[in-house]
Amino acid sequence: MNERNIQPLSDDYIKFIRFGQHFIDKNGSGILAYISNNSFIDGIIHRQMRKHLLESFDKIYILNLHGNAKKKEVCPDGSPDQNVFDIMQGVSINIFIKTGNKNQNELEQVFHFDLQGKREFKYEFLNESSLKSITWNILKTNEPNFFLVNKNFEGNIDYEFGFKVDDLFVHTISGIQTGRDNLFIDSNKEELLKRIKLLLENKIDEKFKTDFNIKDSSSYNLLDRIIKATFNKDRIIETSYKPFQKYFIYYDEVLLKRSFYSVFRNIIKRDNIGLCLMRSQVNTSEFKTIFLSKDVIDLNFYGFQTYFLPLYVYPVTNEQQTLEQTTDRTPNLNPAIVKQIAEKLGLTFTNEKETTEGTFAPIDILDYIYAVLHSPTYREKYKEFLKIDFPRVPYPKDVETFWQLVKLGGELRQIHLLESPTVSNYITQYPIDGDNVVGKIKYQDGKVYINDTQHFDNVPEVAWNFYIGGYQPAQKWLKDRKNRKLEFDDILHYQKIIVALTETDRLMNEINKINIEGVTNE
Repeated sequence: MNERNIQPLSDDYIKFIRFGQHFIDKNGSGILAYISNNSFIDGIIHRQMRKHLLESFDKIYILNLHGNAKKKEVCPDGSPDQNVFDIMQGVSINIFIKTGNKNQNELEQVFHFDLQGKREFKYEFLNESSLKSITWNILKTNEPNFFLVNKNFEGNIDYEFGFKVDDLFVHTISGIQTGRDNLFIDSNKEELLKRIKLLLENKIDEKFKTDFNIKDSSSYNLLDRIIKATFNKDRIIETSYKPFQKYFIYYDEVLLKRSFYSVFRNIIKRDNIGLCLMRSQVNTSEFKTIFLSKDVIDLNFYGFQTYFLPLYVYPVTNEQQTLEQTTDRTPNLNPAIVKQIAEKLGLTFTNEKETTEGTFAPIDILDYIYAVLHSPTYREKYKEFLKIDFPRVPYPKDVETFWQLVKLGGELRQIHLLESPTVSNYITQYPIDGDNVVGKIKYQDGKVYINDTQHFDNVPEVAWNFYIGGYQPAQKWLKDRKNRKLEFDDILHYQKIIVALTETDRLMNEINKINIEGVTNE
């Protein structure tokens, strides 16, 4: 099915469901009752699993107990939703029934119920309930995803009319996996350089091996890779580790577990940019996973598997060049979709940005997409679709709307890259002297305390609580520096982040005033 990552299907709970299904199919009838991880009921990667369960069983009961701390799940009224176990992953009670009496063309029956609230409430409900007493919702399961949860697919036709972002970008790749982040990534370039040099020159002691876990594992033959690698200080580059967090990485195809150089070569030491997206919203109940980078990104950029979609690709130059080859970069865009956009706008597409009237370029398309996916109205209207797969974006309805969104998307882009002069117009202060060591972090009355006395003042609450992916950058950035001293540049960088997050909220509200095709902002 051309899936890039089937690792979620290797989970033991899925194997045991299949194991039980096998014996029930062999027997011709039976019941499989199972409490498990609930990711299979709506995960995009599990769609074929659901299809086969629906084909095999006559009736399926899904009592969704929710409680997914990774998604920060709450009840519909905003009150806490707790897990019935002391785990992060949401769970469900699943009852699969096969009578052996279902006709070949007879539709299966799927019964679903959502149980949310505090743990004690869930215990009490389960203790007092039975299959007969629960008011089940009868689901209609549809191709191609066969979801075993309630989904509101109103607006499907409008949404499907847009283009899929991963269809537009020809080359899409997962973020890198180093295999040993603490070994190959560091905020201090000189420390990283020194460490890798010791490693590759075989000048490490037992403490070094223990500290950095220098040994092979079942999935990563590190020792063998070290033998084959040679030291080169030019391999140290910047990486976007998390939103607004850049570190240094020793980027070596030989050493890293998964470097994905075939795509990332287009951005390493190049004039390029790319979107950072997740295929489905596994760590948040709403669409918040949209950012960009000019550097290689980490697999867990948002906390879970993140994909990188570069705007341009560069020719491979390590082979003998021919007269037909070019050193120019080319857009990493599907020509058919670009042609449709051009025809709708009545504009001429150019590979590079020009000042010629009546033209548009790849960066304009990126900025347009960036604005649309920051529209609160668009996110809300199509939230169920945005959870499932890479997002779709509507074709521009007219030139005026297109350029309005391009302008706002461009402002967002520059702000998120911290390239806009706006981010240096600090709205916060850092008024108290001290050792600048990050200790207990708290937000109170517009102040972000990094320890008992020192704080950033006039921090808007919207910036403090703002989410990008599964993280709140204003909080995550400080938590990642616990027990470390903030240098002068760190203090300035944090103040830029606060401006960027505040401006993001303002620009999202501006985008929301624009009537995107298929979305009415009322």
